[in-house]
Amino acid sequence: MARDRSSKKILPIMFNSIHPIPALQDNYIWAITSQAGTELAVVDPGDPLPVIQLAEKLNLNLSHILITHHHKDHTGGLPALGKYSRPKVIGPRSSQIQGITEYVSDGDTFRLFDVELTVIEVPGHTLDHIAFAAIDCIKPVVFCGDTLFAGGCGRLFEGHPQMMSESLSKLSNLDEQTEVYCTHEYTLSNLAFATAANPNNETLKARLAVEQKKRDLGKPTLPSTIQLELDTNPFLRCEDEDIIKVLQERTKAPLETPVQVFGALRSWKDNF
Repeated sequence: MARDRSSKKILPIMFNSIHPIPALQDNYIWAITSQAGTELAVVDPGDPLPVIQLAEKLNLNLSHILITHHHKDHTGGLPALGKYSRPKVIGPRSSQIQGITEYVSDGDTFRLFDVELTVIEVPGHTLDHIAFAAIDCIKPVVFCGDTLFAGGCGRLFEGHPQMMSESLSKLSNLDEQTEVYCTHEYTLSNLAFATAANPNNETLKARLAVEQKKRDLGKPTLPSTIQLELDTNPFLRCEDEDIIKVLQERTKAPLETPVQVFGALRSWKDNF
């Protein structure tokens, strides 16, 4: 069901483009260019070299870096990029991240070029994890790091099921048309697991075929949308009877709450 945004002032999104820079083994560094086409922002640069190459190729000034959490495949490029152009580095207050110039926390807003971004704290994968959402736009977007994936969610390295469930709920309550920019190309493996957990979901089966074609052509499967994740991502469907039945047959244990279902799903996925 579409959420009522009639009371909000909806503004056109003013990013000129958002596109992935492939990095490391399966990361995407999201490159965002200003409407004027002169400035560049990147999200979670684990590797500085492809960012510098893009900036030089397109003659862009790297003015902003957004950081979602402390893992090195998301922060490894900070030292070199900080020296390269002295960008503003926006991220969570974390002792494990060096180089943040502007700390943000849940509910904070700031402007990236002409777009207002809202910070959403989404711990679970790590305790310091945040997401950045452009909400009041014709084309809303969220940069969610390793919390919500296309067809899946991040491992619980530091959090627990209740925490991650609450974080995913925050993201799933964004407008259904919100484009989801996560930072790994995990979609096919996530959907293979989703199909095992939710075998009677015809929308999921159709999605798997579509995403497989994209990868066969060497194209990224991202971005996704909140609506597509609500329809096909088992970690957002913990009250689905099909999923609960599969899990109960597998675990031989009663699953009485959505958090228990989530925990059983995450445990299974960790060893899938």
